[in-house]
Amino acid sequence: MSAGSIKDVVAALDAIIQRSRDDRSRLGYFAALYRRVTCAVRDGIANGRFADGPLMERLDVNFANRYLDALAVYQAGGSPTRSWQLAFHGCNDGSRLILQHLLTGMNAHINLDLGVAAAQTCPGSQLPQLKPDFDQINDVLAELTGTVAQEIAAVSPLIGDLEKFGLRDETTVVNFSMTGARNTAWLTAEHLAQQPDALHALSIDGLDLAVSIKGNAILYPLVGAQGLAVIQSAEDTDVRHVIDVLAQGTPGV
Repeated sequence: MSAGSIKDVVAALDAIIQRSRDDRSRLGYFAALYRRVTCAVRDGIANGRFADGPLMERLDVNFANRYLDALAVYQAGGSPTRSWQLAFHGCNDGSRLILQHLLTGMNAHINLDLGVAAAQTCPGSQLPQLKPDFDQINDVLAELTGTVAQEIAAVSPLIGDLEKFGLRDETTVVNFSMTGARNTAWLTAEHLAQQPDALHALSIDGLDLAVSIKGNAILYPLVGAQGLAVIQSAEDTDVRHVIDVLAQGTPGV
């Protein structure tokens, strides 16, 4: 069942996180991080940080439901969008970095889902009213960046060596920019807003293909396999502990 409020979204994420802990599933990595972001947006709405709180809640719920629905389809044995299929299936690969699992989920959710959710929330000529608060979310996310980076370093102590191994450039695993992805998502929303509804499915399918190709490059970069293996060998292999660190914001606990 789709969520109808941010409270529902948080409850659904709590359930995913608990199930992932029970199953020792890496699906819980993205869910744990996403819960933090959702709560930050929820608190921002409650504190009057956004010009139109109710509108932001609708966006947040529409956005989250694309992830929740995709995961439900995948866990039922169905086929979600290519981007999410790749991210979910990749969680079975223990040789990938924790960061790769997180970025592949972020790739699917922001590069594909966010623009679609924005266009759904404010269709057609209504879209411009969403832009100021859409941009404000960048500031909310920026405030989490430092803490999340510390948490990732706590469970992946050699993650700082990405640059040393030549893995921090435009063609490798860390080729992901949160601000760039959100800017692209807004362009997607504008594109959909200008299109007849009958063309949306075709446009979204084409975007999904492009985003899945990017996701594949994040999970399985063409260069740097040896460096990735070195970094991964030092990572925390206790899936439950990694989930707890990402969910609770307690690096090193």
